[in-house]
Amino acid sequence: MTEAPMLDPGFIAQLLPFDPFDPAFLADPYPVYAAIREKGPVTRTPLGLWAVTGHEVSSAVLRDPRFGWGDGATVADHFRSTADGSVVRPFIFADPPEHTRIRALVGKAFAARQVDRMRATAERIVRELIEAARAEAGDGPIDLMAAVAHPLPGRMQNALLGVPEEYAARFDELSADIARGLDPSFLLTPEEVARRDQARAELYGYIGELAEQRRTEPGTDLISELVSVEEGGEQLTPDELEVTCTLLLSAGYATTVNLIGNGMLALLRAPEQRDWLRAHPDQVSVAVEEMLRFDPPVQMISRVALAETEIAGQLVQPGDQVMLLIGAASHDVEVYRDPERLQLDREGTRNLGFGLGPHFCVGAPLARLTAQAAVSALSALDLELVTESPTRVPNIIMRGLAELPVRVVD
Repeated sequence: MTEAPMLDPGFIAQLLPFDPFDPAFLADPYPVYAAIREKGPVTRTPLGLWAVTGHEVSSAVLRDPRFGWGDGATVADHFRSTADGSVVRPFIFADPPEHTRIRALVGKAFAARQVDRMRATAERIVRELIEAARAEAGDGPIDLMAAVAHPLPGRMQNALLGVPEEYAARFDELSADIARGLDPSFLLTPEEVARRDQARAELYGYIGELAEQRRTEPGTDLISELVSVEEGGEQLTPDELEVTCTLLLSAGYATTVNLIGNGMLALLRAPEQRDWLRAHPDQVSVAVEEMLRFDPPVQMISRVALAETEIAGQLVQPGDQVMLLIGAASHDVEVYRDPERLQLDREGTRNLGFGLGPHFCVGAPLARLTAQAAVSALSALDLELVTESPTRVPNIIMRGLAELPVRVVD
């Protein structure tokens, strides 16, 4: 496991309302979130960051156009500097009208691809991965992260984008390096920052090559759609296309990997819920939504106040940073009854696992479809955990597992 970077603990304690490097927090952040929430749905840290733990308040901020990214200083590590000296933002870190324009184009391309048609592909890939893992493991343990959770989203995204087979393995490696770097740079080691930046540059190059090919020889893949998509006379520039595809590959990959891993760990710890799912296999989509709520892969979403406003009665000034603790909102006792319990047939309030409002995750349909295929196939097997406390990856924005060793019980 990568060691935590050498940071001033006093600085972190002043900036965040929790210690991101505390092993207890990494293993289970929800008691920490509950303690913060007891102070109210919104608290302010000594360095001025607003931490939002309430579900209702988080939902309101995500929908409110008075919160966005402003000059982008807090997320500038994710911007691309081009050869002509201009800067290209990933559209998830942009405000209207830039965000609106690119989101409309990307959304139209996704709609044209009809992601749901890939369900059979996901189910086939899961079967192949499980069969290969069982054959290799024999009577030994299987690491579900290495065997299914990591390769499945990569193969699905490669199929969606039309990535040639000779590029596929490298795309997966680059996506993983970028995904690890989704945390703020000050929480990463210099080596992790360097790998992230190098991976981005390499992926930009690969995607640029594929886009050039699709301009002359279009196919039915997403890159072909993004090359040709038009809305109101607008099209994506080559730089915007490369940045957008890199974003989809890295953030979408990490979210889906961790949704599968976190969800399966929760399910294996709750055998009565696994029995329910086996008895109701047609409810796998409902089950995945509860897994997304119970241990969300995206734990935090940040915003910047663009105008003076209020959050739960607290006056927020332009430029103030707001951190929405999605993990805390997903366990809000004011919204969810017995939130610390995995309940696959839970009804009620929509969870915030993929965000809300204009920045709702454009890749959510593919992530959901992929996770449903994995959970459906894996829940049908008789699996038992090798360890009750598998190793976690030391991220704070994304919450996930480094491993998930299980045994197949015949």
